[in-house]
Amino acid sequence: MEDAGVAVPEDGTAALWETLWDDQPDIACDLAAAGADPCKPVLGGWSPGRLSLAGPAPELFAMPEGQPGLSESERAAVQEAGRLLAALGDRYCEGLGLACVADIDAAEAIRRLEATPVEGSRLDALQEDPLAGHDMDEDMRIVGVTTVPGGCIVTQPWGYAPQMPGVKERVSIGTACYGLYVNPKSGNQGSIARDGVVEDWDLHPGGDPDPDDTPTPEEVLRSYLYRHNAVAYACAWAGLRPVDARAVYGTPDVWVDLPQRDYWKN
Repeated sequence: MEDAGVAVPEDGTAALWETLWDDQPDIACDLAAAGADPCKPVLGGWSPGRLSLAGPAPELFAMPEGQPGLSESERAAVQEAGRLLAALGDRYCEGLGLACVADIDAAEAIRRLEATPVEGSRLDALQEDPLAGHDMDEDMRIVGVTTVPGGCIVTQPWGYAPQMPGVKERVSIGTACYGLYVNPKSGNQGSIARDGVVEDWDLHPGGDPDPDDTPTPEEVLRSYLYRHNAVAYACAWAGLRPVDARAVYGTPDVWVDLPQRDYWKN
């Protein structure tokens, strides 16, 4: 079994941990029966047994009496994850760019970006086929913006514009946002901006938490709940609660044209 960056103890606890992330309950049961300890903490204070309570098979392990279960806030996170994953679905869209922004609506995001509404034949042609020889310098500046419960989503089905530093810095002033680009060559790329500053990048939403980053208990749980779904992870990180996938894959509240500037600098 492949090592996920966690030291494998003699009792096989880390191997047991990996089976949860890989959705292999039968192997998990075999490991536990062979002596792997489901109660031993592995990452962020979570043990395989307690983390399994947040998954699709909460009765996977026979936990000893007295072992802690999920807290009220953790149970609420599990319930919201089920709702959010169902609302967004598991669609995979190569080339998709997103900025999930907490606590501001679409109008405020547009104001901060100094963007202007765009419509008509240019937008129609771009939506029909974004790779059909359009002016990519101009087309890359067109993004959709939609208000959702908890904040707003800036989207671009055909490119990375929403997660460019100059976009995230502007929309995150006084709040925070999670940027995502589904890179056709290298997969999901995540980044974080808070209060106008990009503070973390080269993240892997939808993947396992990196033990070297010393993730918090909340980060471990979020990664587990939204494993294999980067879009849902980005929304959950920002506290967004969209009721469907329109803000990501459908027609946004408004399409806007970003002003011409170097968004890789500011």
